[in-house]
Amino acid sequence: MTARDDNDLRAKLSPLAFEVTQHAATERPFSGQYDDFYQAGIYVDVVSGEPLFSSLDKYDAGCGWPSFTKPIQKLHTHLDTSHGMMRTEVRSNDAGSHLGHVFTDGPAAQGGLRYCINSAALRFIPVADLAKEGYGQYQELFSQKG
Repeated sequence: MTARDDNDLRAKLSPLAFEVTQHAATERPFSGQYDDFYQAGIYVDVVSGEPLFSSLDKYDAGCGWPSFTKPIQKLHTHLDTSHGMMRTEVRSNDAGSHLGHVFTDGPAAQGGLRYCINSAALRFIPVADLAKEGYGQYQELFSQKG
């Protein structure tokens, strides 16, 4: 990332969103705006706008961060051995933003994965605004559910 790109991102993002997405920081548990948030819509990368998760796949894991059973599309993952742990880090494809981690302790009926994601890495698009925001193709996800 060039100094100009870095300055542009710092101007666009909150300090916490910058640290989370660019330096793999983690917001405090139960502090993020989307932890206890259940409106219908999609969550996109706060940096690039890339669609990441649907509210249809969000659940309360009790861990203090928004949790999802699956992403809208395959995301970049790799082994993270920081902090003396072995975890699988999740990053967005387009911007390479650090989002959080994926664990294998999610609901078995939905595949067993728990995508534990920082609210600061996300921007929420309500169903009513999908078309207006350029995400109209995701409207059908919600019309299929009755």
